[in-house]
Amino acid sequence: MTSAEEYAQYFAVEAALEARGYSRVNFDMHRIKRLLELLGDPHKTFRAVHITGTNGKTSTARMVESLLRAHGLRTGRYTSPHLDTVRERVSVDGEPISPERFTALYREVEPLAAMVDAEFDESMTYFEMTTALAMAAFADAPVDVAVVEVGVGGETDATNVLAAEVAVITPVGIDHTQWLGDTLTDIATMKAGIVHKGATLVTSLQEPEAMVPLVERCHVVGASLVAEGRRFDVEERRVAVGGQSLTLRMPSGAVYEDVFLPLHGGHQAHNAAAALAAVEVLLGAGEAKTLDGDVIAEGFAQATSPGRLERVRTAPTVLIDAAHNPAGMRATVQAMREEFTFSRLIGLVAMSGDKDSHEMLTELHTICDHLVVSQASVTRAKPAAELAAEALRVFQPEQVTVVPRLADAIETAVRLAEEGEAAFGGAGVLITGSVYTAGDARKLLVK
Repeated sequence: MTSAEEYAQYFAVEAALEARGYSRVNFDMHRIKRLLELLGDPHKTFRAVHITGTNGKTSTARMVESLLRAHGLRTGRYTSPHLDTVRERVSVDGEPISPERFTALYREVEPLAAMVDAEFDESMTYFEMTTALAMAAFADAPVDVAVVEVGVGGETDATNVLAAEVAVITPVGIDHTQWLGDTLTDIATMKAGIVHKGATLVTSLQEPEAMVPLVERCHVVGASLVAEGRRFDVEERRVAVGGQSLTLRMPSGAVYEDVFLPLHGGHQAHNAAAALAAVEVLLGAGEAKTLDGDVIAEGFAQATSPGRLERVRTAPTVLIDAAHNPAGMRATVQAMREEFTFSRLIGLVAMSGDKDSHEMLTELHTICDHLVVSQASVTRAKPAAELAAEALRVFQPEQVTVVPRLADAIETAVRLAEEGEAAFGGAGVLITGSVYTAGDARKLLVK
């Protein structure tokens, strides 16, 4: 059990990491390569599945890891951003590393990071440091396979030191345009950079302008291409209690029927297909060697994805979803329509300042009877008053309530859901708008 003193030391480490620049993005891999070199290149000691895309990365990573653990492999998982604690980013065998282990790793890495800071014009960033900590943790465990999610983009992301044998690209959309470009082609080109010589790319369904650079990248580096719709697919999906039942056709030719996935939405079915295809490729499945259907079922049954249409309360039902861009919000809204029948739905929204809030609010307008506008805790959160002004371009004034403090906003949303006849007919609350909003809400609602 972690003592109070150990927690104090861990919180000091968290503060030291944040002081390095929590949100600064720097596309220069020289520092992370140098730090890993000083650490003895821990990233070269395990196999890896590397995942990028615009939406679905974390859910796909968690499913890949769950499937690999079901096959008896020791796994590491590196995802971002976190919902509650930075330790979530670095998991071994499905569990975040302990506060004392995180502190010990930081103390091993920090003196070497200070040397790297002195060698370069700019110091190591928060994300570069957590990437190095993850690689060191996975090597020390040691893990058989690491499942690693890109931070932003792909080609110049700190995680691209891996040169993974299996790369996964989930659907590419418009996001992070200030860093990746304004078009699907530009963004997909950057993401395709995680595909290395001799690797296999597993890609979800893509728009044609996003698919072209992926195909070109595979041709240039001699990588194999395994594309959804050609080599694997979701043949059937049915809504089920607590999730959905899937029939998945895989690159090996195998068809896995009646696979239960305890996650909501058609987008999660496609994430599941990509995850299983990646696992087939990694484990060498083919016509002569298919994977055990019972093991596949076990892996999916154990899959979780906190903050992704996660039910955290009943009476009224409160759902938390981390949708943070238009494509993600469309998927969330579609899943809400398909899987939930609320007599009255209250939306609670808080967003980052750099997001296309108008399009996301337009999506929410199609399912929400009332909108509570609030503000997440991060410094780059959009002010509640500014977001409310944008909401009033979509919703009627009587449909919008502004409550800047999130804890108060949750109470308001629940009260609105419980008003009148809706209280007896299945009212609900959907908290969404950003990963940070989802994280803040989980801290308040998940004990």
